Amino acid sequence: MVGAGYAGPVSSSPAERRFTLLTLGCARNEVDSEELAGRLAAHGWRHDADASSADVILVNTCGFIESAKKDSVDALLAVSDVATTTGAKVVAVGCLAQRYGVELADSLPEADAVLGFDDYAALDERLEDVLAGRPVAAPQPSDRRDLLPITPVHRPAATDQVAVPGHAWMPVGSRARLGVGPVAPLKIASGCDRRCSFCAIPSFRGAFVSRPPADLVAEAGWLATQGVRELYLVSENSTSYGKDLPRREAGTDPLAALLPRLANVPGIVRVRVSYLQPAEIKPAVIQTIAATPGVADYFDLSFQHASEPVLRRMRRFGSTETFLRLIERIRELSPAAGIRTNVIVGFPGETEADVAELERFLTAAELDAVGVFGYSDEDGTEAAGLPDKVAADVVTSRVRRISELVDHLTAQRAADRIGDVVDVLVERLAGDDEDCAGRAAHQAPEVDGECVLLDADGVAPGDLVRCRVIAAEGVDLVVSPLEVSSRPA
Repeated sequence: MVGAGYAGPVSSSPAERRFTLLTLGCARNEVDSEELAGRLAAHGWRHDADASSADVILVNTCGFIESAKKDSVDALLAVSDVATTTGAKVVAVGCLAQRYGVELADSLPEADAVLGFDDYAALDERLEDVLAGRPVAAPQPSDRRDLLPITPVHRPAATDQVAVPGHAWMPVGSRARLGVGPVAPLKIASGCDRRCSFCAIPSFRGAFVSRPPADLVAEAGWLATQGVRELYLVSENSTSYGKDLPRREAGTDPLAALLPRLANVPGIVRVRVSYLQPAEIKPAVIQTIAATPGVADYFDLSFQHASEPVLRRMRRFGSTETFLRLIERIRELSPAAGIRTNVIVGFPGETEADVAELERFLTAAELDAVGVFGYSDEDGTEAAGLPDKVAADVVTSRVRRISELVDHLTAQRAADRIGDVVDVLVERLAGDDEDCAGRAAHQAPEVDGECVLLDADGVAPGDLVRCRVIAAEGVDLVVSPLEVSSRPA
């Protein structure tokens, strides 16, 4: 959850309002929360991490999969208990609120309001209505892909009439940094044009819309002034970045052009890209990620499976052989590159032969990190209506089977790095029950393990420290510092 102290440009109004913001789900939601906090701060609201002091408790919900939806509802119920004592109002925002709207409001009376993406631009007014006891209508669920029924080249102009969360950026006051530490997400796009049969995200996030490069460079510069050293680029599909922007130069991939610009922002020492679609990734992007100084040679590739029949039912492309060739191309350019993926097991129609094919791929790929998810039906998706559902106990068994294989393979991949020299961005110092730790280029925030630094006297969070890997513990590495190669100004 996000919720550290940002005061922002507070007005001198004697009736200063206070809000607490809890964020669930992915890094994209974190950026949305910081936009909401910035909007409120510009209207004189003050963020307070202590919910007991807040007039309003905002919960930025996740609506991705069943477990995430449950976590969001549980969070709303938990803060409503606090609000009962303090008199604060509880307001649901985010993906779950947008996706279910009126249904969520009707089934969760503990929330004083449910607001959708279209409410973000006037959030201050909506919250004043809530505090005054005036009714605020919950969003009516609809397929947000229909809001931009135009060719991609025309989308930038149309977004003036369509709310796109996480896209607001002006030089002053539109975003408040809620997170702490030297790493921050930077949202480069929102929405998705793909039609994967298992995924509901496009229906409530909408069509794919890129943010202009100049806005991203400006925001990166602002983040650097807030102590950020690594930018973690997030979107629903980063390989689509720029396809909808005007004046695209012939032969130039927009993502490949953007990365060096961000890496050259003063104060930023590392740029990391997430959510790459294997079927769309261009040679120029591979080359740029693998070889550009300041860009982490890290490839977050969404394979999802390796069996062709399963991939086709998922409405995705690829196979074990095409995926392995992609990995081979990456490692030809950067042998030490980090590569991670997510896979879904138990998809409708998945057979034992399909699972064996997935095992063959994972064994040959030697990936650094793999997220393993069991399939479950999602409302409104094509896959929810597919025949040949895999029994729940079989899905659970396959998740355990693939997870055990992945644990072994990723631990071996980490062990293979013993003796390597890596650049570690320090994120925390040694303290109570904690080691001094950070991450190397092949390790993304929260999901891919970390580096524990031994004999790290004199280093500080935000330092980029050259280290030698001396041991591995699962996917975590134990490293010994050689030199501080970069330090905050």
